[in-house]
Amino acid sequence: MRAMVLEAPGQALSFRNLPEPGIGQGQVLIRVQACAVCRTDLHLLDGELADIPYPVIPGHQVVGTVVESLADALPAGRRVGVPWLGYTCGRCRYCRDGLENLCDRAGFTGYTRPGGYAEYLAADARYCFPVDKAASATDTAPLLCGGLIGFRALGMCTGAEHIGLYGFGSAAHILAQIIRYQDRSFYAFTRPNDRDAIASARSLGAAWAGSSERMPPRELDAAIVFAPVGALVPAALRAVRKGGVVVCGGIHMSPIPEFPYELLWGERQVRSVANLTREDGRAFLRLAARVPVAAMTEVFPLTAANEALERLRSGRITGSAVLSVAS
Repeated sequence: MRAMVLEAPGQALSFRNLPEPGIGQGQVLIRVQACAVCRTDLHLLDGELADIPYPVIPGHQVVGTVVESLADALPAGRRVGVPWLGYTCGRCRYCRDGLENLCDRAGFTGYTRPGGYAEYLAADARYCFPVDKAASATDTAPLLCGGLIGFRALGMCTGAEHIGLYGFGSAAHILAQIIRYQDRSFYAFTRPNDRDAIASARSLGAAWAGSSERMPPRELDAAIVFAPVGALVPAALRAVRKGGVVVCGGIHMSPIPEFPYELLWGERQVRSVANLTREDGRAFLRLAARVPVAAMTEVFPLTAANEALERLRSGRITGSAVLSVAS
């Protein structure tokens, strides 16, 4: 099979022809159609995640068709989505408490397990989501991380009517559609002078859109920080009202600078989102179908994965970058 492989930190991905993966009991073999590109993939490339098992195939927003199955519940021919969370132990305190996203022995697609930057993927059937056969693979793939993480982050903004989104990329442009569907307002904070992101936010109904260096026109009830920039945390705290919450939506972030306690005082909160649960996925995909969410995508062939990643790094992607894998 064709695959793009990360062989060491700081390197570009290498194109390789590899054997198709085998599967064990409870697993399925998936013919990959599309895999969306995520900022987490950049953290992987840069060696910013712990204990990366090189060589690794990135990619954790995967849409494809089951071609072989050793799982009764998921026969061959089914179309599925494969997210970041690829395995949990089911026995630790977190799994027992319904917090499988915090499982200490979890496996992650495209990180500790091979991912979707390849023509075939072996996955645990229990962690795959059903995907409508009529839906576009490239439009669906970004929902499987950007959409899911945004949805979980939004769930931490209880009662918020005015929500700031810091970093208006893949996750934010999907979440913006959910917020507007729920008759709430979003305020988009972008890189300075990022006219494309500002225009994108306005086209989706932003109450306000502008540079993250500016304050919004009103106090926010909550803010979600998607950009991996620690300096945005105190900026978001300045923007939220007393009792508001700032949710950090990424897996990695640059150091958060020192800030005065008065920004946190007034029962403001700062918290993070870690991974997802399968129930998150099921609930979000049902909601996304009702809205319906329409992902903005820029599509690249599998062999152009490095180009897609560099464009994402430099902020030259509007919406989501997606690899079209099926030849």
